Amino acid sequence: MPAPTLQDLAPAGLDVTTDPYPVYAALRAKGPVHRILVPGAGEAWLIVARDEARAALTDPRLSNDIRHSSSWADDGGHAIGVNMLQSDAPRHTRLRGLVAREFTAGRIRALRPRIREIAGTLLGALPTGGSVDLVAAYALPLPMTVICELLGVPDPDRDAFHAWSAELVAPSSAEAAGVAVGAMTDRLTALVEERRSDPRGDLLSALVSAPADGLSAEELLGMAFLLLVAGHETTVNLVSGTVLALLTHPEQFAAVRADPGLVDAAVEETLRHDGPVESTAFRFATAPVRIGDTTVPAGDSVLVSLAAASRDPRHFPDPDRFDLHRAPVGHLAFGHGIHHCLGAPLARVEAAVAVRTLIERHPGLALDADPTDLEWRPSTMLRGLTRLPVRLHG
Repeated sequence: MPAPTLQDLAPAGLDVTTDPYPVYAALRAKGPVHRILVPGAGEAWLIVARDEARAALTDPRLSNDIRHSSSWADDGGHAIGVNMLQSDAPRHTRLRGLVAREFTAGRIRALRPRIREIAGTLLGALPTGGSVDLVAAYALPLPMTVICELLGVPDPDRDAFHAWSAELVAPSSAEAAGVAVGAMTDRLTALVEERRSDPRGDLLSALVSAPADGLSAEELLGMAFLLLVAGHETTVNLVSGTVLALLTHPEQFAAVRADPGLVDAAVEETLRHDGPVESTAFRFATAPVRIGDTTVPAGDSVLVSLAAASRDPRHFPDPDRFDLHRAPVGHLAFGHGIHHCLGAPLARVEAAVAVRTLIERHPGLALDADPTDLEWRPSTMLRGLTRLPVRLHG
């Protein structure tokens, strides 16, 4: 008998895509790990408690390499090329080291003025009357512009790259995902070749010009793919999620308007309360792994629910309450261990600048929809709104 899906476990009338947290809480009350069916991907063990999640994220027996899966047949798990997310040490260590210097605190601070400029330009183009979809008009183009400028992706390619990325993150069909993989692979390959013959001052040129022992052709393609997709998809969700959290918690929104310095706290609490990454990529047991009272057999797939772990009441009192004055206790929204999100500092800065600039320009910002009518993207890994209708006021 197949394992249940999260939707199968949801109370009658609850859409788990819209609100998975009651299901996570019910599972957590029964134990830290559960067998579930992930539609389109098969069965996996889902970890929903913070202590066990944190331990799993540093357990070397849980590999990110799909070749350790008992059902592995080919390298189809590598979306495009070979990337850090689907690699273990020592390859992961080498790949991460090649780009880590681009995401230091100093480098990110230097980007603040440009991020603020992009935010101002986008807001300046928005109508002040009528309804505006903040995802399409602001939360998406801001991080997409930032990561494309860093990598050196030309303006005309950006809409296409986002469309391909969105299809890969939440496939509408296997056929459509295959088309997106092929199209993105072809365009990235062409950009790499352009940088070989005409290097510039962007990150893609730096990667192409790395020492001979730096990146193979497959690794270079995978690195460009991962930076492009991960560099904007999660931040879109973080910006729109923070705005939604404030608009649905008027007292917290009033506090931020009165003291814009609280924006960073609002971003951090959004990461904990309803972060942009719902679960990690699949990990695969290279040996039997004991998690709580469960032994995960070698070859089985494991998902770590970062969303569930960050609402564990053993670590976060009244975890379902959004409270930007909450003392930071160490959520897992960006993961933990060697795969802790490399772009976390950039995502935090982009979100804080985006939200602060928005509130400064439009302190009367208001939601233009019933919160219960908002649609969420169907995805096992990422959590984000498809649209966020708002009204802009002075």
